[in-house]
Amino acid sequence: MMSKLCVINKTAPRYRESIYCALDKAFDCDWYFGETKTDIKEMDVSLLKAVRYYKFLGNHETLYWNCVVRNLFSPKYQSYLIFCESRAISDYFFYGLKRALFPKKKLYIWTHGLYGKESAIEAKMKLWQYRHADGIFVYSNYCRQLMIEAGIPSDKIFTIHNSLHYDQQKALREKMEPSSIYVEHFGNENPVLVFIGRLTRVKKLDLLLDAVSSLKKQGELYNVVLIGDGEDAQHLKSRVESLGITSQVWFYGACYDEAVNAELVYNADMCVAPGNVGLTAMHTMVFGTPVITHNDFKWQMPEFEAVKEGQTGAFFQRDDVSSLVDTIHRWFEQKRNAREAVRQACYTEIDTQWNPYFQMGVFSKHIQL
Repeated sequence: MMSKLCVINKTAPRYRESIYCALDKAFDCDWYFGETKTDIKEMDVSLLKAVRYYKFLGNHETLYWNCVVRNLFSPKYQSYLIFCESRAISDYFFYGLKRALFPKKKLYIWTHGLYGKESAIEAKMKLWQYRHADGIFVYSNYCRQLMIEAGIPSDKIFTIHNSLHYDQQKALREKMEPSSIYVEHFGNENPVLVFIGRLTRVKKLDLLLDAVSSLKKQGELYNVVLIGDGEDAQHLKSRVESLGITSQVWFYGACYDEAVNAELVYNADMCVAPGNVGLTAMHTMVFGTPVITHNDFKWQMPEFEAVKEGQTGAFFQRDDVSSLVDTIHRWFEQKRNAREAVRQACYTEIDTQWNPYFQMGVFSKHIQL
């Protein structure tokens, strides 16, 4: 009988539902999630065959000793997939015990890898973990290269990328046609810049508002649509008023209806994510909308790698409003008549790299039970 794959993570985020279900089907997994409380929406875990929850020691999310010891010593598990965190103390305990007592068992970790901004101590902590793994699944080729340069063997680092609700989104995309939603709302046909995601300070959306204000002074008018809510919403609304661009900005609010999101994103011309872009890149590109984000990759999330300069988007100098202004201006000047070609380039990027089928191809090739 083939052994099960033991998967350990703190949470079961909703955006990973598709890849979790695919893993569960392919590897007959036992899932262990922490009883953590975050603002991240979690998936319906009843979709998975065998789910158990573990308690943190003293409510400290780096400590879950009982789960670690029980699973490592269980004879039904010969392979483990752990979502690696450099500050998770129990992970170090697990890795050390596994190497000392169960060297034949397989340990795979799923991680962001190196960003390039780590302190010397944090980098050493991460590298210690990576050296104990039989396989490391990372989100981007950028961090994979940093790990290779730091001495981790290239033949055990595999780029897995990331994915959202790809099948659902692709089905919506295939039915999508241009609509007049923005003409009806704004009363004009100016280019539409969209952002979808939580409105938080780390996303630096005030840079987008400042850029639109500067472009207006240059005689270029753009509409802005912010799909989402969050801690920075009121600050951004005040900023819009002070800049005198109220008529150009639509605070759509949070929307969990993917059909509505699809229409909003599909009919936009460009997504602008001035801070780290993250899953926003995938959410917009799957519906054919390119992305502008900053070019300081050590401060980015791995999804920046889906942005191909001049094809699926463009980069500007981090935290530089004038650079963002120039990048927006240049894009629309050069791509004015290339909207459909750009849309197809975005589709191709997501369809070939950033979906659960690509991810499962990598997992199936490298995970051994």
